[in-house]
Amino acid sequence: MFIGRVVGTVVATRKESSLDGLTFLLVQRTAPNGELSEHFVVAADAVGAGAGDLVLYAAGSSARQTAVTKDRPVDTTVMAIVDLVEEEDDFAYRKDSEN
Repeated sequence: MFIGRVVGTVVATRKESSLDGLTFLLVQRTAPNGELSEHFVVAADAVGAGAGDLVLYAAGSSARQTAVTKDRPVDTTVMAIVDLVEEEDDFAYRKDSEN
């Protein structure tokens, strides 16, 4: 799994029918403290994440292991919204403090 920040949404009105009903998010990979990298992915949303949320996302076959994405042609899925990241006995990120 990877940590990323939701920076937008992706809308596709014409798509494979098995993708109907999925929400697609533009996710920018981050360091554990929330610092942004230059790597972006489009991910199916399995948890109701929104713009600005720090999330955990899975890629590859693991992305199809949620109830929402099972048997669908997705390669990246947001699987959790992060509340906090603890690193070396200190909080690198806390949702309520928004570093």
